[in-house]
Amino acid sequence: MGTMTQDLLEHDVKLKAPSMYAVVIHNDDVTTMEFVTEVLVSVFHKTPPSAAALMIEVHELGHGVAGVYVYDIAVTKKSQADIMAAERCFPLKLTIREEGV
Repeated sequence: MGTMTQDLLEHDVKLKAPSMYAVVIHNDDVTTMEFVTEVLVSVFHKTPPSAAALMIEVHELGHGVAGVYVYDIAVTKKSQADIMAAERCFPLKLTIREEGV
């Protein structure tokens, strides 16, 4: 009888990639463009030029994807942005959606 490691190596072990989740930022008529850009830089680690481009996309299209992460990280980033918005009294709305479904 082999060890557990040998048993695992002898069988095809299929690992499934984790589901990925997009953090979507939504446009509103109150939150400033500057604040949206600030959130994209500080929470989602965008460069200032890419944050500005995404902010314009959100402004023009009504929403944009701030980033795609595993679930726990997506929830954490959304929470960080929610806290920043609440502290500054902005109604910024972010949602999380599963990718690839």
